[in-house]
Amino acid sequence: MPRLITALAATATAFAALPAVAQDDVDRSDWPSSFTVGTASQGGTYFAYGSGWANLVAEELGLSGGAEVTGGPMQNMALVHTGDAAFGLTTMGPARESMEGTNPIAPGLQMTNACAIFPMYQTPFSVTALSSSGISSIEDIPDGARIGFGPAGSTSDTYFPQMLTDLGVDYDRRNGSWDDLGGQLQDGLIDVVAFAAGVPIPAVSQLEVQTDINIVEFTEDEQATLMENFPVSEFTIPADTYSTLSEDARSVAMWNFAIANCDLPDSFVHAVVDTVMSDNARMVNIHRAAETTTIDNWDKNTVLPWHPGAAAWFNENGAEIGDDMIHSAAQ
Repeated sequence: MPRLITALAATATAFAALPAVAQDDVDRSDWPSSFTVGTASQGGTYFAYGSGWANLVAEELGLSGGAEVTGGPMQNMALVHTGDAAFGLTTMGPARESMEGTNPIAPGLQMTNACAIFPMYQTPFSVTALSSSGISSIEDIPDGARIGFGPAGSTSDTYFPQMLTDLGVDYDRRNGSWDDLGGQLQDGLIDVVAFAAGVPIPAVSQLEVQTDINIVEFTEDEQATLMENFPVSEFTIPADTYSTLSEDARSVAMWNFAIANCDLPDSFVHAVVDTVMSDNARMVNIHRAAETTTIDNWDKNTVLPWHPGAAAWFNENGAEIGDDMIHSAAQ
């Protein structure tokens, strides 16, 4: 069973710091007393980001809540759709597949009860190898290289194997948590880790403290090939993201959104979104990737219906989410 990382229950002092929306005369009678956020494996950005905002919301709204270790975006769509998790994190590619009924966790099930609640960040696809391996480009990856693609069913595991196949790489596929794969790379048990996670990735930051690594960028032609064949866009990993980088690194990326079970009370989701979106500095303190957890990125969701409570908050604050993009109880 996934391990639940539980936030401490809020104390009376937490109520004194509640945001305005929670101090109003909001009827909480239908609010849950606790909640979970489906994230991914430890050592990845989803876990760090999801744990942080789960704890923030729990403290600010006076609830018990925390992050759950999961297999990542595909599993999170399933958990949120069924209501086994109130909230989760996903990327647009897995979200589309889940809506269309091609999620490998439950083939044929259209997961239409998972709603978007706020934009998170873009997930860059990047390759990391030990400097001692001599791998400094995609072309340098030898035939049969042992490549770790993250947890089974994660965004990386779903897309990166085919991406590398399209770029002519022959490999031996491995899976595991980002922490485990980072340790295997350092111990020489695998040759490459193909990361798909918001930057800086905790496991990569830890690796570069402990050993010399290469963060491999795509060439312009490789980037163009991936953008043509997959639901990704151009992305640049800034040089100051890692001490290993001396200049910006060319990459591709996919947008991530936080999701909620569509049946959650509107006022509850509105309060959650207000807590997360009203002070971006607090989110950036949780994880630097939250620099793009801002209202102007609401339009990056072109796949999922919006939860009515979240849509209300965004439209109150300048977004233009149309009725056709908002989940209806009749759906």
